[in-house]
Amino acid sequence: MTDQRTMTNQQILAVCRSNWEYRGLDGTSVREMLDELSAHLEDAVAAGRTPQDVVGDDVKKFAASWARARTPLAHRLLRTAAMVCVVIGSLILATFLLRWTTERVVSVDDVAFWTVVAAVTVAWELRRGSLGLGRSLAVALVAGLPAVLLSRWLGGDGALFTLPLWVAPVLLLPGLPYAVADARSRKSTAPGVA
Repeated sequence: MTDQRTMTNQQILAVCRSNWEYRGLDGTSVREMLDELSAHLEDAVAAGRTPQDVVGDDVKKFAASWARARTPLAHRLLRTAAMVCVVIGSLILATFLLRWTTERVVSVDDVAFWTVVAAVTVAWELRRGSLGLGRSLAVALVAGLPAVLLSRWLGGDGALFTLPLWVAPVLLLPGLPYAVADARSRKSTAPGVA
């Protein structure tokens, strides 16, 4: 691994690009941020300073703080809330499809599962960026499954209410604009796309 004190401008830009793309920043913002950072790095070198004078000792920390500053908290919270709805809606839809039914009885262990999955998703989204489908399923298994087992052991599995099928698509709707924007961003920043 490269020592961050001896990283070149290109290595710093590459680390920042991957961090910002991982955090779900749109392609236009990533390009603007890279152009601005590149100009700062070139100015620093021209003035006889090192790239680390611009970004500090921890490039990943620098990139994360700039991404947070670039995306206001209100916007991140709105996106996170939409993504929580998508994750929960997807899990609910999967249970409807697996059981091939139009109604589902919700029990204490279901509420525990959805609460833990929502909490972990929010924490991850705010701290690290977009979860993605694979990580969402991993969160469901790693964090949600133990919550279900614990709640079943402590509280039983009594029915709380019945959930109709239409709830799942309604929960998926808030995340649709973000999914479309992410797909467009990935397409425009894909290698080979002019």
